[in-house]
Amino acid sequence: MPRCIGLMSGTSMDGIDAVLCDIDAASGSITIASHARVEYVAPLRARLLALQTEPERPLSLRELADLDHAIAEHFAHAALTLMNRARIDQDAVAVIGSHGQTLFHDPLASRNSLQLGDPALIAARCGIAVVADFRRGDLALGGQGAPLVSAFHRACFVAHAPCAILNLGGIANVTLLTVDGQVCGFDTGPANALMDLWVAQHRGLPFDRDGEWARSGTIHPGLLQACLADAYFAKPPPKSTGRDYFNLSWLRDRYPRLDELPAADVQRTLCELTAAGVAAALSRHAPTIGRLLLCGGGRRNALLRETLQSRLPQTRLELTDELGIDGDLVEAAAFAWLAWRRVARLPGNVPSVTGAAREAVLGGLYLP
Repeated sequence: MPRCIGLMSGTSMDGIDAVLCDIDAASGSITIASHARVEYVAPLRARLLALQTEPERPLSLRELADLDHAIAEHFAHAALTLMNRARIDQDAVAVIGSHGQTLFHDPLASRNSLQLGDPALIAARCGIAVVADFRRGDLALGGQGAPLVSAFHRACFVAHAPCAILNLGGIANVTLLTVDGQVCGFDTGPANALMDLWVAQHRGLPFDRDGEWARSGTIHPGLLQACLADAYFAKPPPKSTGRDYFNLSWLRDRYPRLDELPAADVQRTLCELTAAGVAAALSRHAPTIGRLLLCGGGRRNALLRETLQSRLPQTRLELTDELGIDGDLVEAAAFAWLAWRRVARLPGNVPSVTGAAREAVLGGLYLP
């Protein structure tokens, strides 16, 4: 039973989740044996967030190279911290799957997606083969390169079908599973990204714990309607997006009088926007779905869960934690699983999700 490590930093850009997974090569099932988390140092996170909040800011080649190196050092540190915690050495790990840090994702206009975090450096630091750069293979086949977690969702949760798995990270993505194994998946829109940016700007906090600040405000119908009028929400899948689209510049473009509104009202409206985007997507593509399995950091936001439930009164909301997979670790585990698929020469994408012309073995292999 191969042991693999998955490394993931999502659109929240707050740090790296590292998981050690045991994978059953016969069934593809996965068990999380240990995990660790390493936060980005504050100056690095500030640089990463600035690139998202100011997407048109020029970036020198030196700065790009420096970021690639710094991110890789953090990813390697996360893997080594995990191995130390699990009390294992490099010989016990078959492969590391590193998602890298997404800085740019535009699968339509430029047909490109950029993740930084030099995998050769991670392999050298850890003494373990690394699989990385998962998205390019799917993009080369006409796909969006995202979401890539749907294949993993199917492997883990098909026994619970029909159901939907909703990851509430910076961006919300959903996977729809039917009893006959059919899969549909896409990004529904922002989850925590806009809320995190707004609370950071107005209260100096990394996130709105349990939606407490948002709960003190009221929904602004004009702002909500202006946001939901964006063409992305009505666009059919395959579709994917990121912080380079849904950011504060986007928000101000949608509602130029934004700064005239009470800040808490904006926060409450952004919470409603996340739930409304998810509910509209499920209503359009899975109107009879009875179970919604939540993962990602947003699942801990009590107000967001309540808002989702109010918009989906016939759907039972559950946490993946209740089914044996820590909701904070689903995506990191997915990239451990995808790395194992790469080494085993098995496809990692789902063309019905990404829009690729065919299945493909994903990722490049970097030896130590």
